[in-house]
Order: sequence, then C-alpha cells, then structure tokens
Amino acid sequence: MSKIRTRFAPSPTGYMHIGNLRTALYAYLIAKKDDGDFILRIEDTDQGRLVQGAVDIIYNTLKQCGLNHDEGPDNGGNYGPYVQSERMRSGIYHEYAHKLVEMGKAHYCFCKEEDIEKQRNEQGDSFYFVDPCKLLSKEEIQKKLDAGEPYVIRLNVEPEGTTSFTDEVYGTITVENKTLDEMVLLKSDGFPTYNFANVIDDHLMDITDVVRGNEYLSSTPKYNLIYEAFGWDIPRYIHCPPVMKDEHQKLSKRNGDASFQDLLAKGYLPEAILNYIALLGWAPSEDREIYSLSELAQAFDVKRIGTTGAIFDIDKLTWMNGVYIRNMEKDKYYDLVKPYIQETLGTGFNSELIADAIHDRINTLSEIKDMITFFEKADEYDDDVFFNKKAKTDPEVAKTILPIVKECLESLDNWNNQNIFEILSNKAKELGYKNITMMYPMQVALSGRSVAPGGATAIAEILGKKETLDRIDQALNKLS
Repeated sequence: MSKIRTRFAPSPTGYMHIGNLRTALYAYLIAKKDDGDFILRIEDTDQGRLVQGAVDIIYNTLKQCGLNHDEGPDNGGNYGPYVQSERMRSGIYHEYAHKLVEMGKAHYCFCKEEDIEKQRNEQGDSFYFVDPCKLLSKEEIQKKLDAGEPYVIRLNVEPEGTTSFTDEVYGTITVENKTLDEMVLLKSDGFPTYNFANVIDDHLMDITDVVRGNEYLSSTPKYNLIYEAFGWDIPRYIHCPPVMKDEHQKLSKRNGDASFQDLLAKGYLPEAILNYIALLGWAPSEDREIYSLSELAQAFDVKRIGTTGAIFDIDKLTWMNGVYIRNMEKDKYYDLVKPYIQETLGTGFNSELIADAIHDRINTLSEIKDMITFFEKADEYDDDVFFNKKAKTDPEVAKTILPIVKECLESLDNWNNQNIFEILSNKAKELGYKNITMMYPMQVALSGRSVAPGGATAIAEILGKKETLDRIDQALNKLS
C-alpha cells in the first residue's frame, strides 16, 4: 500500500469558513492516522476572487489549530510549487489540456458567451450546452487557431451509458452520462478551471485520498473521465456532508455566520473549535466528546462520517469551550485570562485571585469583561436585589445582616478568603443563621449583583479590607 497523502487545497478568497476548516481537519486526521503526509496547496486560479491577506489567514489558522502541513508553499517539499498560479507558469495545465485534445478526449470551443446564453434561453431550466464546435473539422479548427480566435478547451462526454464511482461516505454512485456537462478545462485567458487543475495537481502530487464537500459529488464522474483518459489511478474519495445553520440553510459567511476568525474574536479556543467541528458529521465509536488532536487522529474513521448535514450549535460549542478552559493547567489558564483581566481593570488588582474567582463560571474569554467590571465599581442596583428566597433575605434582613458583617470584618487583621469565610460562618452559627443568609447581602453590597463570580468572601479578599467596608457602608446608606 502506498503512503497516504492528503491535501487541503483552499482558495484564498477571504476568511476561513467552518466547513473549510473541517475539511482541512478531516484531511489531516486521515493522513496522520496512518503516518501519512498532509499537504497544503493554494488554489488561486480564479484570479477575480482573490482577497489580499487571505493566504496569511490560511497559514495562521492551520498554525493556531495545530494542523501542521508536511509540505506547502511556506515549507516546500518534493512536489512543488504548491501554489497553482506558480505551477501554471510551467505550462503543465496547458500541456495536459492539449494532450486531451490530441487524444480525442477534449475539444476546442470558440463559442462566445452570447452563443451559450442563446441556448440557455431556448432550453430554460433543463439547460445542457450542446457545443457546435465539436462538429468543426480539423481544418476549420486550425484556421480559427491561426487567426487567433479566443477559445476554451472542453471535456468530451459521450452521452450514452452511465458512469459510476465509489465514495467512502456515500457508497457507489451512478449517473447517466447525458446529465454530465462538458466542463471547461482551460479558460480563454489560459488559466485552468478549478476542476481541471485540481485533478492534474492531485495526480502529480500523488494524492491518495481526496476530502471535500458533498457539493462536488456531481462533478466527480467528470473528474474520473480525466483520470481514465490518462490511465491514472483514481484517488479514494471522502465527500463530507455540509455544516448547516439550521435544517434548511448551510452555514455561510454571506449569511453572517461565524468564521473561525469570528469565533476566536468571541473568545473561543482553537482547540475547542477544532474538537467541536470534528463531531459535526462524524461520530466516534466510543461515548465521549472531548478529544485532543492526537486522540482524534487515532479515533478517526471515515466509515463513521454521516451522510446528512450537521447543524452548527453555538451553545454546544460554548459548553465545550468552557470544558477546555476548566481543564487547563493552572499556569496556562492564568496566562490566557490575565490580559483580559488587566485590559478591563488595569493592574491594581490581583489578577490571579480574579482568575480563580471566575474559573468555574466562564465559557468564553469574551465573557470576562462583563463578569468582572464590578471590581472597579459596584453595579447600580435597586433594593429588590436583596430578595433571595434560598437565602431567606430581603432589604429588611439586609439591614440587620450587613452591620453584623461589617463588625466582624472590622476586627479581622489577616485578610484573606479563608479567614473572612471562617469569621462570618462562625458568627452565622452563633446567631442561628445559615451561611448564605450572611453571605448573600454582603455579595450584593460588594458587587451590586445577585450572581457574582467567586462569592462574597472571594470578592472581599480581592477588593481589600478598606474597599469592602466602604461598599458595605454605601449599601447600608442606600438601604436606609
């Protein structure tokens, strides 16, 4: 068996869409499961759609996700160049397209756009272009070529019979040849079409497994006609179902759906995003959802890719992201959240204590700012916030409790979370209160919130003794 070689072949036309990233991930996993090679190839033959900086987005995304390619434009390899516009300069696409013409598998088409449009208008919804140029004699063709008439090269498709191929996800697929259009291989500007360059490059780069979206299922029989015409081995096909926004719409940047870069900006971690999108269309054999990239490579099996579209659930991703944050090593977690804390509060607070307080509550990094702004200044609040059924508190109870809390804290010299908690819980026990009855009014006084990270005593430690007592005084003044 030859070495597995897969490729990710994006067009540099903008942001990294979630579906594109999943294609890259699956191609990577298939290669790495069997110690194969994962190749990056930039497909930039559609010059009109190129976006400045898009290639850097591709590089950065793969790097952030740990999808390190073995060969590519930036790190080379034995099958370069790895950018199609650079490959085109060698004339390979021109050479192979004209070879197909010589073999009778393709033909020159001199039709103008208005000729094609006329047929389209005549045929309506069942449009199938019948190329009159196929009837030209060799002499007529040569005369047009000598005159410099612009042309494209089209694939020849015989309308009789059927064409079949096997896909690892969708099984054996058979189509009637009369439904296959004679696609353009070489455009009038000399550039190959995406479909043609794709086949030529996959063959010349020894790609063994082709991973792509199921929208290419209908084109695959035409690709195979090219492989068969040259007598080349046909790669193994893995066509993936789409990533869906809902039951009826595909996920699309045009519809305002999040790209990978958008998700990063919203505070999601690359490893969580990657883990989540692996499960969009693929079901592991064991009952688990959290996987590292290396674990995914071992567990991945193309036979467990589904055939129906998977709906992108932002709530599920948010949950998974929270799991990743909570499972982080302590130092890595501190390094991750510290910039967010200091951007919100400056350097006047103990960032590690705040990080500890919010650790079990955050699911995305973008939540941090709103979660901690009260440290700088307590939120504005109404007395009604002191109502808490579980704590059995209301504004009148708070008027009783807060002076007791203040008295306890004034006497405390060694100011830390544990000591604050002990002195208040001992006082609660002495007075016959539950701990929450003491702590909840204190939390409201310090934060202005009914729910706050860390709870009353952790907040007090972070604020310091003076600020804590000042805020309790402000709460009592407000209540009176």
